[in-house]
Amino acid sequence: MAYTIKVNGKAQTVDVEADTPLLWVLRDTIGLVGTKFGCGAGLCGACTVHLDGKAVRGCQTTIASVGTKAITTIEGVGLTPIGAKVQKAWIDHDVIQCGYCQAGQIMSATALLSHTPQPTDQQIDQGMNGNICRCATYTRIKAAIRQAAGLTPALAEAPGPQQVLADASVAHRA
Repeated sequence: MAYTIKVNGKAQTVDVEADTPLLWVLRDTIGLVGTKFGCGAGLCGACTVHLDGKAVRGCQTTIASVGTKAITTIEGVGLTPIGAKVQKAWIDHDVIQCGYCQAGQIMSATALLSHTPQPTDQQIDQGMNGNICRCATYTRIKAAIRQAAGLTPALAEAPGPQQVLADASVAHRA
């Protein structure tokens, strides 16, 4: 059956079965591969996307249930002011290790800040609940969310990892 959906501000027509998970429509039919498959049961958060700004699990959301809701993926979230702040904070705090879960983490963090602009630590924990990071970067994730919310100063002036290593190398030789 043909469905016309709005993905990252652009209308897309897809011809898929009604029970096809949104995750597979995005990845296999449209070609937006930033949203990841993790567990297939909606438990890990790797497949998180937004439907009208609300974080949902793409592996558990059928194409038939989308209706006229606007879909935002990791490929489009940086075009929003909050999404751009979250992505910058992720870079500033060097959150990403393997990176596999980070699209879902960023999508959940952006949805949280869209609805709770200055969350408490408890609200951050609740908003990110169900997003699993096998590399355990949870402390950096929380710090990045706090920065994106304006609760802590930006790390823009902090040296990047390459500069820290270069400085350490010079100091070691001295």
